[in-house]
Amino acid sequence: MPFIKQENQSPLIWLPRLLLVLALLAFVGYFIVYAIYAFALFQFPFDYDQGEGFELMDTLLFSQGEWPYRNIDEYPFYSSNYPPLFHVVIVPLVWLFGPQYWTGRLVSYLGTLITAAAIGYAVQRYGRRWWLSVLCGLAFLASNYVYQVGPLFRQHMFMVMFETLAVVLLALTVDREEKEGRRFNGRFLIVMLLLLSAGYTKQLAYATVAAVFIFLFLRQPKRAVLWAVPFAAVTGLIYLWIDWATNGMWTLNTITANVNPIVPGQMEGLYRQWFRLHMIITVVAALYAFYQLYQERLSLFTVWFGLAVVNAATSGTWGAGASYFTTAIAASCILTGLAFGRLLNWLERHQDDRFLPVTFYGRIWQLPKPAGPLLPIGAYSLVAILFLMQADRMFHMPTHTPTLERIAELLGKETAVYISPQTSCSAPRPPERIPYVDSAGVSLLGRPPNAADTAAGRQIVALIAEGETAAFAEDAGFNLYLGRDVVTNPTQLLNLYHYGAVDLTEMLGMLDRQEFDTVVLRAQFYPPPVLDMIGQRYETTDLVQMNGFVYCVMRPR
Repeated sequence: MPFIKQENQSPLIWLPRLLLVLALLAFVGYFIVYAIYAFALFQFPFDYDQGEGFELMDTLLFSQGEWPYRNIDEYPFYSSNYPPLFHVVIVPLVWLFGPQYWTGRLVSYLGTLITAAAIGYAVQRYGRRWWLSVLCGLAFLASNYVYQVGPLFRQHMFMVMFETLAVVLLALTVDREEKEGRRFNGRFLIVMLLLLSAGYTKQLAYATVAAVFIFLFLRQPKRAVLWAVPFAAVTGLIYLWIDWATNGMWTLNTITANVNPIVPGQMEGLYRQWFRLHMIITVVAALYAFYQLYQERLSLFTVWFGLAVVNAATSGTWGAGASYFTTAIAASCILTGLAFGRLLNWLERHQDDRFLPVTFYGRIWQLPKPAGPLLPIGAYSLVAILFLMQADRMFHMPTHTPTLERIAELLGKETAVYISPQTSCSAPRPPERIPYVDSAGVSLLGRPPNAADTAAGRQIVALIAEGETAAFAEDAGFNLYLGRDVVTNPTQLLNLYHYGAVDLTEMLGMLDRQEFDTVVLRAQFYPPPVLDMIGQRYETTDLVQMNGFVYCVMRPR
């Protein structure tokens, strides 16, 4: 705190230091909680989130030199709807250790750490305050959404990593170019490769690509066009090559199957939840964005933040969710750090002045400055208090150990919630105590899986193993565990069914002939004709609860 002069002996000098230490402790605590959750997931050998097994299946196919973009009309009726890069990155781990869930979970988790480091680096380069950089990086990891999804075998957070790296590198590069009067085209090339990587990790990265080229067009129109043309050409050539190599299955499964309908109320609900949980960093980011809009040039971070917030509207489609806001959260963490750093730097520059110059609509106003240390003490204290308020807003913690439960009690938080297991194919069950609390609301994500969940997964595997065929199962993990075929991808199948782009004849025939010894339902995501045929030819013999879901294990009638 360089502009709180040490010769002043006021006891108030220690107030901002104490508050900043508390803020750092709060966000370090969130990071420890995040690590606890991640390492618990690394040890869990089955699906925790329903789509993880299909991500693992995609990786396994790539490791065998095969495309996961297939004709879903034919046995094993499997295809993927995600771009390849995330899975390709994990392939070496699958070669070394086999198709294990921890491989993709580890890569996704490390991706979130890299994103947090990039956020902290950007704030540090502009603000030069280590504690502020650390708080902004940790605030990203402390988000309820990042916590819940970050350590899963899902590609979304890996996309956010590439997006953040591209934006930070480009922003710093353009600033350096303008200061030194020379161009760094090599760094621009790296930015383009990072953007390409983001898009071929997940299609949602198009918003960040748009933000980058809009910013470049505002600053350097000719250069923006010169880079956009080859970028679009390379992106298109890769797309056409994959589509040719898969006989058109790439377009069918990654474009057609991803145009999902809007779920009424879902988008509005998620926007409300996102703002409620991240109110402080969102408001500060928005205020700083408006300041730039009216007082100076827009930065890349501001353009990125605006487009990311707008693009989060896609969270309202079927199959989407809160994770679609994580790019906006990364941008808001950077803008918050820049805003606070800008404020503190401005006060420091004028620490010996009697007046503070404030520019508004091109006119400079000289505001009287309080004498003594009250202004700097108040500024640092305000920053710390706002971070503490943000930490409180997005409180989440597993309470499965006495220590964590006691911490929640000391903080005045609930120590558990009561949730009924999700039962789509069986009778409702009474609420059960779940040792996990989350200000986002009731969620089955976030609670570390335990020994009982692992035992339940192995019980389902044992039931499938009593038969000789692969199971017709909504989770891929059971067949992967046994080394049997993964039969279909229910959400992908349902998407294609909605668009009339799938022929169910062979699948329905196999179910009609009871060629699957076992059917395992979890959420009944299959198309209606498939569910109808299962109901006619199979009956439930066992109910097994795992991760808060009741799985219905079915046998031929």
